[in-house]
Amino acid sequence: MDFAFGPEDEAFRQEARTWLAGHLPEHTARHQDDDGRPAPGRAWERELGTGGWIGLGWSPHRGTHGNRTASLAGQVVWAEEYARAGAPARLGHLGENLLAPTLLAHGDDAQCARFLPAIARGEEIWCQGYSEPGAGSDLAGVRTTATRADGGRVYRIDGQKIWTSLAHEADWCFVLARTTEGSRRHHGLSFLLVPMDQPGRVEVRPIRQLTGNTDFNEVFFDGAEARAEHLVGGEGDGWRVALGLLARERGVSTLVQQIGFAAELARVVRLAVESGAAEEPAVRDRLVRQWAELQVMRWNALRTLGSADTPGAPSVAKLLWGGWHQRLGELAMRVRGAPATLGPDPWSADSPYRLDTLQRLFLFSRADTIYGGSDEIQRNIIAERVLGLPKEART
Repeated sequence: MDFAFGPEDEAFRQEARTWLAGHLPEHTARHQDDDGRPAPGRAWERELGTGGWIGLGWSPHRGTHGNRTASLAGQVVWAEEYARAGAPARLGHLGENLLAPTLLAHGDDAQCARFLPAIARGEEIWCQGYSEPGAGSDLAGVRTTATRADGGRVYRIDGQKIWTSLAHEADWCFVLARTTEGSRRHHGLSFLLVPMDQPGRVEVRPIRQLTGNTDFNEVFFDGAEARAEHLVGGEGDGWRVALGLLARERGVSTLVQQIGFAAELARVVRLAVESGAAEEPAVRDRLVRQWAELQVMRWNALRTLGSADTPGAPSVAKLLWGGWHQRLGELAMRVRGAPATLGPDPWSADSPYRLDTLQRLFLFSRADTIYGGSDEIQRNIIAERVLGLPKEART
């Protein structure tokens, strides 16, 4: 795919850059994290929605939702400018980039009319109810059940989800549940939309990470009371819907991620130069290797962007960036040397666990080869679906 940006794309780039320059400083002044960077939040989501920047890639065939539309190149332009401006991480990412395209492909008109405008306005936040304690990378092992109730008008949800990003912030959760009693593996699953505001019926328990943050959660659904009214794609068709959604986890967002990676790498390079660590041949070789591998990842992402679905391409991308980011975290600690073991502030009872940016990078990146499908699972997918090797025996 030729990804040279034309005059229209560059005009769109200037529009995006101007909007971000006019809105981001004011948001940052009001909402900052501990490092002084713009903090994510509902206020920023609503500001993006008011500006029409949510849902640029949505298909317009189900009607307009108050958002702008952009070509694939335009979406890349917006993503690049957003990342380069240092704008906040998105609370609305799952709703905008995963659920909305899934509804456009598999939902009915009433579901699109109900949920898409609220996502486009930045008013409703979503989380993803896929992984379970016994079904992480092996998604077909889902055990959460959904049973028809009230004359078939609703489902009662019973089970547990884990590693649910932003569940503590979300208004809704798209849940993969087993609706056919006695079904196994990918059979008998359904894709349900579950409201999170069900006190006593849906319980969210934060999981504290190595970094000290609690972005991940456990979610418990009380089978007697937790309810869902919206079924997407038909009962028992959840596996097809779920796989369609997972295919959308890559794409333009991968390029955004890589711009963030480039900023992290630049920070490590500056530190290596300032500290003299870059004078060590082994460190210098690692820095150059990290830079070269990042360029390869970008070219690969551009090469596959917008092309017909290529079996194994998302798995290859996940293997590349997961290992790369983990190695960057390790390199950051090597460049820091012994001071990497010390926090940015003296210990106190009020702030017993403080990390600087590179320490958080190192600790969080330990999970990069596990979440989103572990490296072992990605290699199995490539082996079975691309290379045609015998499938791994499963019980």
